[in-house]
Amino acid sequence: MRRTRLFTATALAACLVLTACGGEEDPKKPASQDVAEGSVLDSTWPLTGLPVTGDDSASQEHPVMVVKIDNTASSAPQVGLGKADLVVEELVEGGMTRLAAFFYSELPGKVGPVRSMRASDIGIVAPSEGAMVTSGAAGVTIDRIKKAGIEFFAEGAKGISRDSSRSAPYNLFSNLPQTATLAKVEESRPDDYLEWGTAEDLPKGQPAKRITASFSGGHTTEWSYDGKTYSNVNTHAAEGDQFQADTVLVLRVPVGDAGYTDPAGNPVPETKLDGKGQALLFHGGRLVRGTWTKDGLDAPIRLATKAGDLTVPAGHTWVELVPNSGGNVTFGK
Repeated sequence: MRRTRLFTATALAACLVLTACGGEEDPKKPASQDVAEGSVLDSTWPLTGLPVTGDDSASQEHPVMVVKIDNTASSAPQVGLGKADLVVEELVEGGMTRLAAFFYSELPGKVGPVRSMRASDIGIVAPSEGAMVTSGAAGVTIDRIKKAGIEFFAEGAKGISRDSSRSAPYNLFSNLPQTATLAKVEESRPDDYLEWGTAEDLPKGQPAKRITASFSGGHTTEWSYDGKTYSNVNTHAAEGDQFQADTVLVLRVPVGDAGYTDPAGNPVPETKLDGKGQALLFHGGRLVRGTWTKDGLDAPIRLATKAGDLTVPAGHTWVELVPNSGGNVTFGK
């Protein structure tokens, strides 16, 4: 499967650096890489679909690193989000959300505040074959994460430490280049997290420059399109370190009970990221409606419209896992 995906990614990269794959170079796109013996390596990053440039390689000496980051006001300022390739937002107990920030093309020296894992993370992380950075988890969750074959690193591991200038538990951070040295080295480029394409591949859709993704009565994430990217209006990220999304992908998902409570007595929810559901893809100030399917927790996300496959334009994507029950998505021009 990896070889097939890599071939697809290579073909996509070639299309991205050539206008309509027709031979004329687009000066706005990075050029392909010249390598030994005159061959050309057109490669793309698995978490963005963007072409690899310069002397870099899409096969890094570390796996995808997924950092669990608190997403409440207590986490401010969040550090490192601006260098993530992709972010997934998920519901946790108390109606709040937590972020799974994916890093691969770049590993920042400080990321956090790092918080605990949830069973929901299996469906989020497993398709990337990534390793997780976490403050820990409930015993039942740790057992399930291990059974799913997901590697993780918690407090006490190399590169993970407390910042004495901040209050616990919102003071745990990872020096990601150091922590990544503990992870099993992948022998090849990871599979694409989403099926990447170009903006020209998208159906016309409808105008949508403002997005409100409500996870519960206690948390809503708001987005605004500035003509180029989407900005999280109510972000907790540090100034200048915000994640600028080229695409906001909303997946409506079923949420069940994980079977235990947190220390405050709140039931812990579990997002069921397999099966199928409604998808809303926001790109370029427009909305395209479709469906998502995922044939198992470790399977990739597939998108489609009634007309056929729906690809995500290459770039930085924020995925909102909005509950079918208790959640809502609204948008405006």
